[in-house]
Amino acid sequence: MNITVTESAESYLAELLEKQNVEGIAVRMFVTQPGTPYAETCLAYCRPEEVVADDELLELTKVNFYFEHNSLPYLEEATVDYATDRMGGQLTIKAPNAKVPKVSADSPMDEQITYVLYSDINPGLASHGGEVKLVELVEEEAGHIAILQFGGGCQGCSAVDMTLKDGVEKTLIERVPGLIGVRDVTDHSVRDNAYYK
Repeated sequence: MNITVTESAESYLAELLEKQNVEGIAVRMFVTQPGTPYAETCLAYCRPEEVVADDELLELTKVNFYFEHNSLPYLEEATVDYATDRMGGQLTIKAPNAKVPKVSADSPMDEQITYVLYSDINPGLASHGGEVKLVELVEEEAGHIAILQFGGGCQGCSAVDMTLKDGVEKTLIERVPGLIGVRDVTDHSVRDNAYYK
């Protein structure tokens, strides 16, 4: 289990738990709608009677953390931090694998493609209100072709062909062995909501 809770986050959470005045209260961490673009990483108070049998326990010096068993692959490499600023402070959770679980070279090709799209490509497209997702994989003689669908501000954007070829295709071919190209399923003649400067 590769999850980091910084010292500042641990101290902050310990203070919050103390205010609850419940013997043995801990923190429970889980992901709602894991493996989807709508995944949310959550922290909740966890009373002793709320611990689930297959929860994974992480005992820290000041706080006990319980992790929901089904959320574990999505919490891999997550960081819980507490940063202070002029306004006080803020607890932050970064869980890079919440939307797509960590994949390896042994994972199916569609999972590897989806992982690269959600971890590397979509964050860049999001600034333009766009996103891209895998529709299907087509097997050809030389290898696999990924059929992708652009949505949001990418649909109807005149730069999408350049984005597809220069950015998305190049990144995917570099990162996913056996993939030889990508094609776009989206009809770019629809120009509603297209992003432009």
